[in-house]
Amino acid sequence: MTDDETETVELIVLDTDVVVIGGGAAGLTAAMVLGRSRRRVTLIDAGEPRNAPSAHLHGFPSRDGADPAEMATLARDEVRDYGVEIRTGRVSGLDGTEERGFAVQVEDGGVLTTRAVLVTTGLRDELPEIAGLRERWGNDVLHCPYCHGFEVRDTPLAVLGGDNRPFTLHQAQLVRQWSDDVVFFPHRITPTDDERHRLRARGVRIVEGEVTRIVLEGGAVSGVELADGRVVPRRTVFVGPRFVPRDRLLTSLGCEVDDNGWVRVDPSGRTSVAGVWAAGNVVDSPAQLINAAGAGSKAAIALNHHLLADDIERAVASDDGTG
Repeated sequence: MTDDETETVELIVLDTDVVVIGGGAAGLTAAMVLGRSRRRVTLIDAGEPRNAPSAHLHGFPSRDGADPAEMATLARDEVRDYGVEIRTGRVSGLDGTEERGFAVQVEDGGVLTTRAVLVTTGLRDELPEIAGLRERWGNDVLHCPYCHGFEVRDTPLAVLGGDNRPFTLHQAQLVRQWSDDVVFFPHRITPTDDERHRLRARGVRIVEGEVTRIVLEGGAVSGVELADGRVVPRRTVFVGPRFVPRDRLLTSLGCEVDDNGWVRVDPSGRTSVAGVWAAGNVVDSPAQLINAAGAGSKAAIALNHHLLADDIERAVASDDGTG
């Protein structure tokens, strides 16, 4: 090889090892694990947590009943103690490759380069267009009895038929565990004879008719109104939202999706695009807070091992005088 033919190896200097996009339980846990692993980490969060309407969280040992916003503030302070940079902002674009590094574009015009990316942007709950549902969402309009069922136990409960038919029918059977006064409003879905029989056998009352609004009194749910004017008194309404993952950044990179349209990940959160991981509700709609935190930890460890393998290869190449 002549001097003219000598290959030039470009040294790529990236801003950080990992950019975590999303500051919920998955993102904050991952950032903490990576920070404790002495990785250079930047977390970017738009400040729109899915659980913002809820006053309390449940099912998380040592934090049961805590204010979600307060818990997030404490977690951010803890994460910063390990050298993690936290930025408030919305990521507008993501491109690049594992070999060259990824460019994370923020809406304010800034660009951050990184060796790897973890996306924990969560999902959006789309509710039926019924007056009163959105106003009381996360308070006395709920979807997860494991999160909130104990607090409304032994009170008049409603389950409202939503777009997610299998979820709705399962929810009507499940909610019965918390109260013996449960009314199922099929709304715009039509249960089969077998489904009706199973609900009634469980002690769930079925009220037919289109639901037009959730009646509110004193800022709280007091009943469910039907198109014919009937009002069925209720204290709490359970409804199955349509879960829409906030996965645009992942799909724009070409991450594979499954038959249901959700981004496919392995048990560690690795996507089909090398160097890109995802964790929490963005790839797992049923994940509760504690599950999302666990997924963030698992992804962070896998990411660290991924970077370690690259660190070793670079060190060997440098030692051989080829890097």
